[in-house]
Amino acid sequence: MTHVAIIMDGNGRWAKSLGRAREFGHRRGAESVRKVVEAAPDLGVGTLTLYAFSSDNWTRPAREVSALMALLGKYLREQTSRCAEKGVRINFIGRRDRLAPALAALVEQAERRTAGCRRLLVRIAVDYSARDAIVRAASRAAGDVPLTRESFAARLAEASHSSAGPVPDVDLLIRTGGEQRLSDFLLWECAYAELYFTPRKWPDFEAADLEAAIREFRRRERRFGGVPAAKAV
Repeated sequence: MTHVAIIMDGNGRWAKSLGRAREFGHRRGAESVRKVVEAAPDLGVGTLTLYAFSSDNWTRPAREVSALMALLGKYLREQTSRCAEKGVRINFIGRRDRLAPALAALVEQAERRTAGCRRLLVRIAVDYSARDAIVRAASRAAGDVPLTRESFAARLAEASHSSAGPVPDVDLLIRTGGEQRLSDFLLWECAYAELYFTPRKWPDFEAADLEAAIREFRRRERRFGGVPAAKAV
């Protein structure tokens, strides 16, 4: 099963192009999350990691931050039961100590309610920084002898506060909105990820766009540092 990670970018610019507040774009972006989550299993996706809020996003205007947190709470209240019915497990990565207690409780409730689901694992990155997670993991792993990639990956999952534990590395990283950078997202896990950048802003991203990205991914030859396998004559 494929691990797809998505940097959901362009909500604010999408709203601005329509003369609306940035918060309007975030609300429409939540609808794109629902569509993509519903489409993912039928496209062979087993793990879907969504970048919802980075640790650096706390520097945004307080009004926008509050709107984003309220939107996350609304999504969990409305979608947790639906995810449980559809076999979708919800897991969060990132810090939780800076979330409001009520929101943190919703996060934990969603994880508990869907813990037994196996059709799709949806990881939502909130207050997440890959560099901070790597630093925490390295600090915790300092006493491990010997330290391997596998043991470090387990430490990294702990440092990312993932109750789902370590997952396979990212196969395909999608970034919407036209930007072409990782923005401190899953730096370790994306070591050999295929990168797919699209100018389509996140509120316009639909199931067909996910399918197109996966179709492009499957056309690529992944060598992981090796050489192409000899083709049969």
